[in-house]
Amino acid sequence: MKPALKYIELKSDYNDNGLAWIGMVEFSKSGRTVYFNGKALKNSGAQGIAGNYYDLETGDEYWISGVKKDGTDRHYAGVGKVMIDRDVVSLYLSQVNFSSLNKNRFELVDILPTDKQKFSKIENDKL
Repeated sequence: MKPALKYIELKSDYNDNGLAWIGMVEFSKSGRTVYFNGKALKNSGAQGIAGNYYDLETGDEYWISGVKKDGTDRHYAGVGKVMIDRDVVSLYLSQVNFSSLNKNRFELVDILPTDKQKFSKIENDKL
């Protein structure tokens, strides 16, 4: 799968107020694992939990979705700025219905690369 622009929100213990990002993600061959900001987030496949992905290292739950064209990615009850990778601002703006970032809603950040081999080893090593 090709890398894609996504909205990522930390759900564990935060309800709708967890840290949130907009950035490019990469996928495993199966598409079940998303690599983002130094993390490997695995599709949980479970119903009734706050997030649809979990961190392979910490177990924290994350919500991952495509970006919304109206820019309302964060849950309506959520608060806090959304961190956006400074390298994707132009791409993001081309996909939403506004021409510039609202500095009250967004914070520019640098997203870390992810060492996919590290997580392959974690998943494939025997206990």
